[in-house]
Amino acid sequence: MKKILYLTLLLTACNSDQKADLAYDTSVANPAYTALHPKVLFDEAHNNFHTADGRYKPFTNLIRNDGYIVEQNKKSFTKESLAGYSVLVISNAKGKVEKYLSAFDEEECDAVRDWVENGGSLLLIADHYPMGSAAQPLATRFGVTMGNGSVEDSVHFEGSPQWKDQLAFSRANKLLKPHPITEGRNSSEQIQKVVVFTGQSLKGTADAHVLLELSSSAMETIPDSIWKADGKTYTRFQGPYPIQDKCMGLAMNVGRGRVVILGEAACITAQSDDTGKFGMNVPGNDNRQFALNVMHWLSGL
Repeated sequence: MKKILYLTLLLTACNSDQKADLAYDTSVANPAYTALHPKVLFDEAHNNFHTADGRYKPFTNLIRNDGYIVEQNKKSFTKESLAGYSVLVISNAKGKVEKYLSAFDEEECDAVRDWVENGGSLLLIADHYPMGSAAQPLATRFGVTMGNGSVEDSVHFEGSPQWKDQLAFSRANKLLKPHPITEGRNSSEQIQKVVVFTGQSLKGTADAHVLLELSSSAMETIPDSIWKADGKTYTRFQGPYPIQDKCMGLAMNVGRGRVVILGEAACITAQSDDTGKFGMNVPGNDNRQFALNVMHWLSGL
């Protein structure tokens, strides 16, 4: 019962109380791009919980200060709407009628896949239920399966011992895996620890590079059934179940393009609610540099 109550609170927590921490310092001392400025398209056409000037403003401010041009997308994905951009960012898209249904139609998924294969780069972020099922059709184009639940780890967690859902991936616990994103371009950019704040699991293909590996103690509570009554949608959850062969972040080369998929959204922005701060504004993590490194790799730096 406690877990069901927790998930109820988790799903209702995505409201106006959760806001961007605009006091967070997003300045970049040595921007990566000073002459050339890659264009980033930030999706806002798919009922997105995160927008460029909303809860993801600290992220967009950070990458703008790093030399990127960020523009907001208000259209369906097509060959034409994606043309001219280096990176497409999608964070927590939701279905229009029911949040858990696909946020994208089949033609859009095909358009994004084709764009990536021809040299575009995609950062796809989908958090705990219902974000996973909403993004699954697009993730499927890249061979990735989303757990669509809520992850916890009884060993590798920080914060509240009650929920154990603030997970740490570090060099020390060996859950932060080697990749150009985690190594950076030099020692000053090397990542030591990434912390996520709830989220879902991911399972990629054999050629996908795991960035944030889930441990043998990680578990996921997943939706079991969904029904309507009295004009409302209800979800029953089951578990938690072991998920040690899965991850919360991965990277892959697709054709001439690149893809990074994250199973948690708060880690690369800065937010706050009535319980405090969460994201790259929490001291003691390298989430800020992780966000920059992700963008550097995607933009081919």
